[in-house]
Amino acid sequence: MNFLFRSHREKGKDTDCIHSNLLEVVMAPINSQGPVSLLDLHFQVKGTVGAFLVDTPEGPVLVETGPESLYSNLRTAVEARGHALEDIRHVFVTHIHLDHAGAAWRLARHGARIYVHPKGAPHLQDPGKLLGSAQRIYGDAMERLWGRLEPIEQERIVPVDDGQIIRFGDVAIQAIHTPGHAIHHITFRLEDGLFTGDVGGIRIGNGPAIPPFPPPDIDLEAWADSIAKMRTANPTYIYPTHFGIKTDGAAHFDSLEENIQRIASWVREQINLGVAEDGMVPAFQAFLHNLFSEHGLPQETIQEYEIADPAFMSVYGLARYWKKRGAGVSAV
Repeated sequence: MNFLFRSHREKGKDTDCIHSNLLEVVMAPINSQGPVSLLDLHFQVKGTVGAFLVDTPEGPVLVETGPESLYSNLRTAVEARGHALEDIRHVFVTHIHLDHAGAAWRLARHGARIYVHPKGAPHLQDPGKLLGSAQRIYGDAMERLWGRLEPIEQERIVPVDDGQIIRFGDVAIQAIHTPGHAIHHITFRLEDGLFTGDVGGIRIGNGPAIPPFPPPDIDLEAWADSIAKMRTANPTYIYPTHFGIKTDGAAHFDSLEENIQRIASWVREQINLGVAEDGMVPAFQAFLHNLFSEHGLPQETIQEYEIADPAFMSVYGLARYWKKRGAGVSAV
């Protein structure tokens, strides 16, 4: 199986170079762009989990909620921008994972409508499976990390179709279904910006774009198609939930594609060598550390990547993906 991503490098460039230099230009952090404000929810440390507040003629709109455990931080961040959480009547979530939509039920209790992928909508109404899966993974740390999860009434949930546009006065938000990280993932387009959730990668500061690979929905082929759709939007701004506001769209997606292939190939090779998932995790952490070191990242930033995207999750997610397709696939 060949899952090589389409190359967007210029002809004549060295395409065998493992480490792309496209992200080496240091950019100052941006906290707002036009109607969009970045909200740092302070998940363990600053700059790992965010949400976005969009000013519209019909009041503030929220993109992502963060986990319920950080609800008080969300309230503080919204109030710092002159609004109350109760003012928010419209909430968009890129997908239903707890670090993106875990507090949606709290906002729905205040009367907000929750916009979500049609495949994610049933799990907001009845979060039993989602909660059970998270509890199996996190055990006793579940509530400390993610807080509580409660059902949302059906009338507060708005399933959003691919290409659908929701308008708030002269502000238009378009849904782009982008599976790969999760089958219920949506990228939201606002003017020349994209809220990319997790399918657009984890990117802390000026580091590389790293794909998060949690079980159970990883699909590399679908992910490649989703990146192509995001590229077609030609965004000036990218708003990754993890974390910030980025202004180098083409280079961002180049980095993401490179690291999807690099990381997925590494895990596949380990599976072909017969390495079990538990035994793979420490080696994968070392592999990622080397990748980050190539970019000159300090230890503090490397740790922030681990907080935003725990290495063990990607091992289990990619192992599941490759085994479903039959381990022993020849190396790319």
